[in-house]
Amino acid sequence: MDAAEVAVDALATFRLVRLVQRDSIIDRPRQRAFAWLDDHHPRLSELGECSWCLSIWVAAGVVVARRVAPTVWGPVARLLAASAVAGIASERLS
Repeated sequence: MDAAEVAVDALATFRLVRLVQRDSIIDRPRQRAFAWLDDHHPRLSELGECSWCLSIWVAAGVVVARRVAPTVWGPVARLLAASAVAGIASERLS
């Protein structure tokens, strides 16, 4: 894996964590999932609320995706990375 892939995967990880934790597009599924986790596995619910905690597991999935399906993951990772950069720029410039 080269440095560019590491950077893209890091941004993709950031974007996926943000999507899972904050983006309104998945508010309902997130609320249902966290409610279920609160009832059945409270420690896992904490994991979903902590960016540091969640990011390590998301990053592990990203590493696996890069190794197992690089031709599929590559374009998806670049899309997520571009979205992350656009979101960061938008927040900084507004």
